[in-house]
Amino acid sequence: MRPILDMDTVQIEVTNYCHNSCSNCTRFCGHFMKPYFMNKADVEKAIDSMVGYPKMTGIMGGEPLFHPHFEQICKYLQSKIPKNQCGLWTCLPKGKEHYRESIVETFGHIFINDHTRDDILHHPCLVAAEEMPFEGWKKDYLISKCWAQEAWSASINPKGAWFCEIAASLAMLLDVQNLGWPVEQGWWARSPQHFIQQMAMCHYCGCAMPLKRRVSTEDIDDISPKMYEVLKDVSPKLIKGKYKIHDLQPFTGKEGQCATYKDPRYREKIARRYGMFLVQNEQCFVSPYLIKNWTKPERTETDENQTE
Repeated sequence: MRPILDMDTVQIEVTNYCHNSCSNCTRFCGHFMKPYFMNKADVEKAIDSMVGYPKMTGIMGGEPLFHPHFEQICKYLQSKIPKNQCGLWTCLPKGKEHYRESIVETFGHIFINDHTRDDILHHPCLVAAEEMPFEGWKKDYLISKCWAQEAWSASINPKGAWFCEIAASLAMLLDVQNLGWPVEQGWWARSPQHFIQQMAMCHYCGCAMPLKRRVSTEDIDDISPKMYEVLKDVSPKLIKGKYKIHDLQPFTGKEGQCATYKDPRYREKIARRYGMFLVQNEQCFVSPYLIKNWTKPERTETDENQTE
């Protein structure tokens, strides 16, 4: 387990609404009867808590551009966090092109994936570790070496601050109370000895387990039997039959590249929809810039209604 200060990013998860319904989404989009949108005060509190964090503060969803106060979030972020420490995770959905100036003014880094490629693989998070046929020591060992915690981010969502973004999402899905840390300045200084209580969520997560990934465009979630029983009557995605009960057998084969969406041509094509181009920066991420003489589509009533 990594200390939070060793991570590249802490994510502020402003919404879990998304227009996509990807297989095995790490934010469990499609499983909520009513997605959340963090209110402005809570977003500002989250941003305030990140002042002084030496790495990147991310704005993420769901799809954050559907947040009804996205432009206000950008302005507040600009007032608190240096641009070269701000990142945006987005699909750049159609209808939100009018945010292009705010994006370029606010974020020194942009991470684009519209999930349209059929060579992007997603790990089955809803196959609970506790249901896997391993001895307890082996589960604990695998969890201690979890690739997601080793490579991804801590996060803030309506359940508080978390050592792991997927643990935070599971807490939302399972409506877990009183495990999130207070969102206050310096919460991100915590190290692994402080994670123990929150690591209870790891036993409901499949990320650390050796499981076969699924193509993200299939719109189907893999789920373990007990997790299915917990969610079957409350998850719209399960009610619609968009799932497969996992056989709990470990996967020992080899899979192809699961991050081919990092192909720069793929991301550049998406960015051009917003009249932006991308340049690799000194941190080996990419920064967005405006294309000159690009005509911005008019904001429509339909666009406004999508954020209500």
